[in-house]
Amino acid sequence: MRKDTVKPPRSVPTRDPDSTPSTLVLRRVLIDTYHENVAYLHRDCAVYRAEGFRALSKVEIRANGRSILASLNVVDDSNIVACDQLGLSKAALTQLGAKNGDTAVISQAEAPESIGALHRKLAGERLNLDDFHAIVRDIAAHRYSKIELAAFVVATNRDELDREEVYFLTEAMAASGRKFDWHEHLVIDKHCIGGIPGNRTSMLVVPIVAAHGLLCPKTSSRAITSPAGTADTMEVLANVELPFEQLTKIVREHRGCLAWGGTADLSPADDVLIAVERPLALDSPGQMVASILSKKIAAGSTHLVLDIPIGPTAKVRSMPDAQRLRRLFEYVAKRMNLSLDVVITDGRQPVGNGVGPVLEARDVMRVLQNDSRAPVDLRQKALRLAGRLIECSPDVRGGDGFAIARDILDSGRALAKMNDIIAAQGQKPFDHNDPQLGALTLDVQANQSGVVTGIDNLQIAHVARLAGAPKVSGAGLDLFRKLGDCVTAGDTLYRVHAGFRSDLEFARQACTKHTGYTIGQAEDVPHAFVEF
Repeated sequence: MRKDTVKPPRSVPTRDPDSTPSTLVLRRVLIDTYHENVAYLHRDCAVYRAEGFRALSKVEIRANGRSILASLNVVDDSNIVACDQLGLSKAALTQLGAKNGDTAVISQAEAPESIGALHRKLAGERLNLDDFHAIVRDIAAHRYSKIELAAFVVATNRDELDREEVYFLTEAMAASGRKFDWHEHLVIDKHCIGGIPGNRTSMLVVPIVAAHGLLCPKTSSRAITSPAGTADTMEVLANVELPFEQLTKIVREHRGCLAWGGTADLSPADDVLIAVERPLALDSPGQMVASILSKKIAAGSTHLVLDIPIGPTAKVRSMPDAQRLRRLFEYVAKRMNLSLDVVITDGRQPVGNGVGPVLEARDVMRVLQNDSRAPVDLRQKALRLAGRLIECSPDVRGGDGFAIARDILDSGRALAKMNDIIAAQGQKPFDHNDPQLGALTLDVQANQSGVVTGIDNLQIAHVARLAGAPKVSGAGLDLFRKLGDCVTAGDTLYRVHAGFRSDLEFARQACTKHTGYTIGQAEDVPHAFVEF
């Protein structure tokens, strides 16, 4: 083997001559890999040549008595990693429990044991429970490459899973991480399938039902294709990345929480799959059911109220589709011994006035504070969902939940509970009267007079994301008009907030093509299908 001809920078220690050839110095590489374990080797690294590594292959890294699997990237720039260094993404370095300057050993990773089951699924075969357990274990352990993950996501997309396979996948995902056991007969939760901008009812439901005394350990996801997830919005007010032990303590003391599920290690395979589903923009019914219910089972929930919005631009666009999805949820929930109450709600337009983390947090706090500027639709929907959860309690008569929830909100008890939860999770400065919004703005105006007959949820979410949400927390849209509102040509429909000029320009171009609003006659407003 020829000698290495590339010398490392002087600031980088050279390899110990007494060390094994595969021992390298760890270096954190500041590249966002979205929770993926990624390793970086210089092309002229002796280990890279000797071991026959290839870019994007899986490698095993061992340090300090621990090991992880990572995807390998090969670089030609010594400023990223030198020849005697092994670069690791933040996620990989954290999972390995190592730090800059530690030494590590890298080797080829063995192929995942479940790869045969994946190939059979790709061929259209039906898998059993053991197959799904094997695949999910390997996914949670980061044994799959991004290409293999994408293959699994596509192979299980749409109608590729029958309902029993969806149950198998849910059970395997719930078993892939830690599980909470609250030692209580009634542990409640609420979840929405998503697709409706501004729909931050969870941040109102949790403090209401917790103030009533019910246990509600709400672990939420971050945005996948939306301008904000519950965790993104709650992060404006408090820390959401809480370790398992702290999360447990907060829930036991305050009867509720609003946290990101990733740090609690609940259904960890789900977080890995979401990282692939996000760029593919895939959200199939089977994967949706498995993702939602596995997280609820892992969180220790016994009762769940599930919100399925219907609308022309919602994820579910007709009552027959909603009923099919409801039956799939109910089948899997029953197999998992989870009591499920599915509610069909109005998904014709965004809920609330704000779209984006800060704007949505503003709406939530205004509702909790009974502010006259609070969006009525967000308040009413949250009260009805909270009422359904309160009626899970055996001492509450059916139909009384809404009035109980309204009393808790109007009396200020929900606000007090929310403040307790925020303080326990680690409060962040926030003023709902003067929220820190993106300073760059664009007013989008009506091009004709008439009545608002349509608001495109997809386009509104698209514009908000182009404006920078959720990465820029103050970015998003402030909506001034809703369905049925009368407008005159030139009236402002909504205001775009952005933190960077490039983001504002992207949003401007999208709005020029389509504002997301349709102006017509009052009789053209679409009918709402709701079960409240």
